[in-house]
Amino acid sequence: MTALPAALPSAPGLLASVATRAEMDCALAGGADIVDLKDPARGALGAWAVADLQAAMVRWQALPEGRPLLSATVGDHPPVPEVLAQAVRRVGATGVPLVKIGFFPQPGVSLSNCLRALDPLAREYRLIAVLFADRAPDFSLLPALEAAGFHGVMLDTADKGTGRLRDHLPLPRLQDFVAKARALGLLTGLAGSLRLGDIAALKALCPDYLGFRGALCGGARTDALDPAALARVRQAMDTPLEEGRSEADLSQNVSRETMA
Repeated sequence: MTALPAALPSAPGLLASVATRAEMDCALAGGADIVDLKDPARGALGAWAVADLQAAMVRWQALPEGRPLLSATVGDHPPVPEVLAQAVRRVGATGVPLVKIGFFPQPGVSLSNCLRALDPLAREYRLIAVLFADRAPDFSLLPALEAAGFHGVMLDTADKGTGRLRDHLPLPRLQDFVAKARALGLLTGLAGSLRLGDIAALKALCPDYLGFRGALCGGARTDALDPAALARVRQAMDTPLEEGRSEADLSQNVSRETMA
């Protein structure tokens, strides 16, 4: 298992999803805390080719101490134990420190068999489960993920055309997700077509990181990474919440969305 280079910052870190090695270099130069190897043209969690992952690992391992974390997605797959396990082995064998697995729910299909199949792999690789805000995520699954040895869990959206994360889950539900996952010792992340205007409210929930793709591009999420857009997101992530107001504002926002 590849050693992690450093802990994430105390404030939420910035995860930048990149589609190519050139974009990876752009994200590294632009101050990303996690560089996420993901091909948006191949789905919500489209996977890189193995050869490209291996080349990215060579580049990452050559970086000095204090380098950002590196993660990679395994692709969009149905909840079939053998299929998920094979995808995890394919990506994990490259040495990528964090391996992200999407759990796309299907009616009548239990995820318990998938977790049993992934349990031994969680001893070899640091697995990050991805649940989807637009697919009725079941937060009662969190203890099972922790018991199976998962390193972390994040919320994202499966269908990028149906809105942002908060269009599907209000702040109280997001706060509940982060609190439950952190109580279990899981790394926590929030993503899903996030924009600059989402950052302050989501930072106040104190996840370990916020994930971005479309907001880092010049237009659509399949467009190339734009260094200027990345700089704007980095600046917003680094802007502290107003002292003495963050908790009060969060409480008001949560109360307002609870009553809505």
